[in-house]
Amino acid sequence: MDEAVIAVFIPIIMLLVFGIIIVTYVFFRSKERQMLIEKGLSAEEIKQFFEQKRDPFGMMKIGIISIFFGLGLGLGMMLEESTHQNYWTPLLLFVLTGLGFVIANVVSNKLREKQQG
Repeated sequence: MDEAVIAVFIPIIMLLVFGIIIVTYVFFRSKERQMLIEKGLSAEEIKQFFEQKRDPFGMMKIGIISIFFGLGLGLGMMLEESTHQNYWTPLLLFVLTGLGFVIANVVSNKLREKQQG
C-alpha cells in the first residue's frame, strides 16, 4: 500500500476514535443520571451526589502529569540528539509520566488531608 493512501486514513481514524470516546462518555453519563432518577432521588439529592463526586484537585493532577510528560518528551529528545540512541524518548516518556502520576496522587492526598483536618 502506498504511504500517501495510509496518510489519508490517519485523520479519519483519529476523528472516529475521538467521536467514539465522546459518544461513550455522553451515553454512560446519561445512563448514570437515568439510574439516579429511577432510584427516586430528588433534584437536590442528585445535585449533591454530583458535587461529592467532583475531585477538587483534578486540574492540579492534570497539570503535574502534563509537566512530567513534557519533561520526559524534552529530555528524551535531547538525549537522543546527543547520544544517537533511539530509546530515550519512549523510556523517559513512560518513566516520567508514571512518576508524574505518583507525585500527583501523593500531593492530592496530602492536600485532601490538610483540607479535612
